[in-house]
Amino acid sequence: MPEIIIYTSNLCPYCTMAKRLLSAKGATYTELNVDTTPGLREEMVQKTRRRTVPQIYIGEQHIGGFDDLRALDLKKGLDPLLVLR
Repeated sequence: MPEIIIYTSNLCPYCTMAKRLLSAKGATYTELNVDTTPGLREEMVQKTRRRTVPQIYIGEQHIGGFDDLRALDLKKGLDPLLVLR
């Protein structure tokens, strides 16, 4: 399984839903909380050009937020990304 990075913040329901979806797929991920680590939000914005959380990476591919992740799953595009290549 490729490395999964998810930028999150405290009390973010979309972050919770994204983590729940990934966990349901059996995926493990590294959570980076932008509220607790100084400079992490700026890093996220610079990498993704987005200010909202969650921001999800699967391997080197930026997926986007929860809505993007869910749409990818509904199109049957998430499972293939979770398989080690």
